[in-house]
Amino acid sequence: MTSFNDFNLAEPILRALADEQYVTPTPIQAQAIPLLMQGRDLVGIAQTGTGKTAAFALPILHRLSRTPGRPARKACRALVLSPTRELSGQIRDSFNTYGRHLKQRTLLAIGGVPINKQIGALSSGADVLVATPGRLLDLVSTGALSLDWVEVFVLDEADTMLDMGFVHDIRKIVAKLPRERQTLLFSATMPGAIAQLATTMLRDPARVAVTPVASTAERIAQRVVHVDRAAKQRLLEDILRNEPIDRALVFARTKHGADKIARGLAKAGLTAEAIHGNKSQNQRDRVLLAFRQGRVRTLVATDIAARGIDVDGVSHVVNYDLPNVPESYVHRIGRTARAGAEGIAISLCADDERPYLRDIERLIRMTIPAEGRVSPEPAAHPGSARPQPAGARRRRRRSGAGNGQSAVPPRFQPRPPSP
Repeated sequence: MTSFNDFNLAEPILRALADEQYVTPTPIQAQAIPLLMQGRDLVGIAQTGTGKTAAFALPILHRLSRTPGRPARKACRALVLSPTRELSGQIRDSFNTYGRHLKQRTLLAIGGVPINKQIGALSSGADVLVATPGRLLDLVSTGALSLDWVEVFVLDEADTMLDMGFVHDIRKIVAKLPRERQTLLFSATMPGAIAQLATTMLRDPARVAVTPVASTAERIAQRVVHVDRAAKQRLLEDILRNEPIDRALVFARTKHGADKIARGLAKAGLTAEAIHGNKSQNQRDRVLLAFRQGRVRTLVATDIAARGIDVDGVSHVVNYDLPNVPESYVHRIGRTARAGAEGIAISLCADDERPYLRDIERLIRMTIPAEGRVSPEPAAHPGSARPQPAGARRRRRRSGAGNGQSAVPPRFQPRPPSP
């Protein structure tokens, strides 16, 4: 069995891995690290949660440790480009963790925070700079940063970059990099536009794929519930109350929708917060910290905001709105079943979303198990009981509900403990 000791990494890096009790590399790490240690360019196809950050961070830190020296002023030796602020922050934290016994300097350049502090920090240079595309170009255009000294360039979550419309920014950045460099591209999926971008950026790259393109994690139990759109909020509340949830990530298609869902959950007595691009960076950091610490059990997010969420303990992903881009489904459900755990993905499919469901099933090459339909009932009279799913009254009578017993649909009853 491969261990990190087999890679001949610098001793301070191995010591940091021992501090974290990391012994056995993940498949992406086992395949990518030896190639990167040889200086090869690389295309890595790996879903989120597979350990790809360490797959590129460890070889970069090793390379920097072998050629020590102060970085040039207003320059960096390694540049990591990622699509979102949250993901960039997590990558920076990983470099600091693995490089804690090295004299390396990792800086963060992201939007949503004052640029002057970043300009000041860059004046002394950085060994590693982790950045989002827009802020990086701002720093370059103002003369606060030169890319002339970049030795290693990493493009992470390349397919997300494409979805967010960053491809033109990426081409501008690549044009400013030295021709002699090592380039790494990581992506969960490989659409044609990303494959074309890779051919222009990389030289004779090695290719590592730890899962088939657009496959979904085997440890995720997926199911879809066909539901009238008007009943989605109530059904979500039932799921959150009755499923054995540690942390739940709920996906909405729009920022307005995410806020509306979170408000509805709060009104129903369920603690929830929304995170999306209209929130300030301080708000996003505060909400994400509360979610990580378990003080908020349910996080409602848009696709873009959720790309940077790497939180252990997400037991459930709920697609309140099915994505109209099928690859986004792969990204979404990949937020659960991380670090060897199992996870559950539940999709609420309204009639007008059935074409999206067919596209998703075609992409992942499987039929997602479906459960019965939930429909809204006619508006209740003031003071009457809350509307129930279709057929719930019959189940109420059969189950004895009304005599203090639960009337939650059987499929959302808490599962009995394992023997």
